[in-house]
Amino acid sequence: MQDSNPHHGPSYHLLGQADRPETLRKLRADQLPELATEVRRCLIETLGRVGGHFGGNLGAVELTIGVHYTFDTPQDRVIWDVGHQAYPHKILTGRRRSLDTIRQLDGLAPFPCRAESEYDPFGAGHSSTSISAAAGIAAAARNGNRPRKVIAIIGDGGLTGGMAYEALNHIGALGLDVLVIFNDNDMSISENVGGFRDNVARLLQDLPAGGPTRSLDESDFRRPPPPDASAASPRGFFESLGVAYSGPIDGHDFSTLLPALDAARQRSGPQLLHVITVKGKGFSPAEAAPITYHAVAGFDPVTGAPPPARPQRQPTYTQVFSDWVCRAAAKDPRLLAITPAMREGSGLVEFQQQFPERYFDVGIAEQHAVTFGAGMATEGARPVVAIYSTFLQRAYDQLIHDVALQNLPVLFALDRGGLVGGDGATHHGAFDLAFLRAIPNLVIMAPADEEECQRLLSTGLQHDGPSAVRYPRGLGPGADLSGDDTPLPIGKARVCRQGKGRRQPRVALLSFGPMLAVALEAGDILDADVVDMRFVK
Repeated sequence: MQDSNPHHGPSYHLLGQADRPETLRKLRADQLPELATEVRRCLIETLGRVGGHFGGNLGAVELTIGVHYTFDTPQDRVIWDVGHQAYPHKILTGRRRSLDTIRQLDGLAPFPCRAESEYDPFGAGHSSTSISAAAGIAAAARNGNRPRKVIAIIGDGGLTGGMAYEALNHIGALGLDVLVIFNDNDMSISENVGGFRDNVARLLQDLPAGGPTRSLDESDFRRPPPPDASAASPRGFFESLGVAYSGPIDGHDFSTLLPALDAARQRSGPQLLHVITVKGKGFSPAEAAPITYHAVAGFDPVTGAPPPARPQRQPTYTQVFSDWVCRAAAKDPRLLAITPAMREGSGLVEFQQQFPERYFDVGIAEQHAVTFGAGMATEGARPVVAIYSTFLQRAYDQLIHDVALQNLPVLFALDRGGLVGGDGATHHGAFDLAFLRAIPNLVIMAPADEEECQRLLSTGLQHDGPSAVRYPRGLGPGADLSGDDTPLPIGKARVCRQGKGRRQPRVALLSFGPMLAVALEAGDILDADVVDMRFVK
């Protein structure tokens, strides 16, 4: 049977008959490379039209096929960390024909979603949660005497988050039957950072010619660590936590990958399989530019060329912040910028280029980012934490305990406040105004336009206490940007429209943030006063 779905271009031979694990497992092992080619083609053709997360998915094709081929999913549980690399998983679990709806209203979720498929046992969207979830599933299965394998697939970016290490420590202590697959492509959204990453890079440099591809034997699963496994090596590190280490192996070579997965399936207890993959594998433009092709809005499936850019008359709020932070740093040597692995998304590319010694990417470690900034502030620095609203949720205790209660001058530049579109529920900045207003000592600002955004950022930078400036994704109304960074008086709003008082009862509309343009339209209809509040707290 061949698939002739017109939306997917040329027909798929194997993918048409193996787009669910039970049919995938009927294929011969020597057919899997052809299946991988068809899965990649499906990704390239579909995402070239509709966009979505791309590079990480291309790199996880063979790994996804291998896991579903080896394990009895969905009886065996597979948990994907974040889900940037879970599109092949969706393709192979009965959702291929809906792939062109991904990240759209009523379409496929952009990340694993329990409500969408029995093959998604745990939802995701934020990083470093997979091993904790796998530990909980394995503990419940053991308690209920339900034999099943539990597999957590986490990237090297996800392993920059502290929660992953908390979970590794715990599964080792409990002896839980969890297989962690460490999908190592040396990339997060941008380049990966951290001491663990540097250590792994040295390990891979020391491998013999021919790369990481090799067969596994009993020594790969030996515990305690063999004498040559120093505590500083990946093997020694993981096995010191009670987690058996194997690898590294080539994640694109089925002749190596399948035996390794099968060996892991036959063993019990905590174990980690280190798999080397290439972000963007199989599409040369994405391999050459993995940051650019992490997520795409569409592209030519042959050349990789993006669609023509739409004319843009004004900068996005992210670009307004980017320009402001560079100007402010040039004037104030105390300013230091922090990002939890979101250099491009938060607008710090130019800052890193201009002030490399004052730029700090802490990895996917939001809790550390906030307390790191608090420590800086105690020494007279003026840290600016550039972070998405949805990711600040992960550092709520640090915001209260380490910053606000000590009244430290840390400025939070909160991007993506409000609804964000395609990334969906896990990424909406829907809770920040509610959870921030409860925190003592914190000044909360919501600019109505681009000029007010840069002035409120300056207000926060000069304030001798914690502050947050919340702005949305995308374009503003197009206010004049003359580079006026003059701070505004804290707590003072501005009246933007004065009603003539002919209507009774008299109406006043209080606008917070980018709703001002809408409020002014309503004010004209109602003959109402319209006030740009600027300050939420």
